[in-house]
Amino acid sequence: MAEFVLERKARAAICRIMRELKEAGLNHGAEGNVSVRFGEGFLISPTGVVPEDMSPEQVVFMDMQGNVRGAWKPSSEWRMHQAIYREREEAQAVVHTHSDHVTALASLREPMPPFHYMVAIAGGSIIDCAAYATFGSEELVQNMLKGLGPRRATMLANHGLICFHDTLEKAAQMAQQIEALARQYLLARAVGEPKRLSDAEMAEVLQKFEGYGQQQPDA
Repeated sequence: MAEFVLERKARAAICRIMRELKEAGLNHGAEGNVSVRFGEGFLISPTGVVPEDMSPEQVVFMDMQGNVRGAWKPSSEWRMHQAIYREREEAQAVVHTHSDHVTALASLREPMPPFHYMVAIAGGSIIDCAAYATFGSEELVQNMLKGLGPRRATMLANHGLICFHDTLEKAAQMAQQIEALARQYLLARAVGEPKRLSDAEMAEVLQKFEGYGQQQPDA
């Protein structure tokens, strides 16, 4: 009974986050997908369903072998989610978006450099851009993993962004923050070449980020 309640909440959260991402302009139409690790597999948004019409019953459970439970088909990008859960034990939720500024930057096939210290939110001094491959393909999965490296986010060439975190809410927030960074970077590029923070400066930021945003309980 307890697992049923947890699954129901997770399914509802996926629907809610999909709607929030679209309302924030990070996805359009039925674009994008999100998932959460659950049991021996993960729950993922269905393919071809616009967020405003998505219901918890349409969310798809998949095991780590790619087997589906239920009648609905998972997002065509389920292989990227599966690979992240397999390769990164700390990943509890994955968000994939086609947000405007990230996609524009990804179409240049360039990493996001350390023009701003908040680039470190992804866990490194850059946010890389994975090489292009057809959506839903195994080649894209391998390119994505290379683009992630030790970090929690990567752009996907001519495609968008994928990121993960320890909660669905944090993963969605990261996607929104990276979209804002991409917008700021492209604005700066429009008038000149942004000055970059040094390796030492970014290393200091990364160290500070280890406890960033954590509230201490009252004594």
